[in-house]
Amino acid sequence: MAGLDLPLEVVGINVDETPPPGMAAEAVAEHLARKKADAWAGTLAPDQVLITADTTVLVNAELLNKPEDEADARRMLRMLSGREHRVITGVCLRSAVRTLSFADTAVVRFRALSDVEIDYYVRTHRPMDKAGAYGVQDWIGYTAVERIEGSFYTVMGLPMHRVYQGLKELMPVQDAV
Repeated sequence: MAGLDLPLEVVGINVDETPPPGMAAEAVAEHLARKKADAWAGTLAPDQVLITADTTVLVNAELLNKPEDEADARRMLRMLSGREHRVITGVCLRSAVRTLSFADTAVVRFRALSDVEIDYYVRTHRPMDKAGAYGVQDWIGYTAVERIEGSFYTVMGLPMHRVYQGLKELMPVQDAV
């Protein structure tokens, strides 16, 4: 967010991230982003925007949210090894008068990972709070990602190009740049 040259304050919002029964896997990230925005009870000034986001990983139709434990993280990384998967980041922008939400998708291809590499990553890079048990911005992104179709920032968890456009739509002002 600092890269957009906007003032920033971080607030904590915790919600149950279990998707509703029957919800399409492709809709979960945006649903959770909206749920987080709805859970924040603060008041926004006319020039403030609350930004919430959630990221999910899909292998075919299987949804990979945050792993339950290290064994689950290893299972997820074995699923991702040597194949493509979709990363969907949902975003909700809420102003004092309006709410806007959207999702952005990127396709990521991992090279084949060995069990030793997976064990090393899980042991040393804390993937427990990450969808699909990985963060593209750390070791596994440097060593395993062969290709990304779409925005790197979508995979990282906040599609900045879409956030910027959403902010312009939500809070129209003269272009400063």
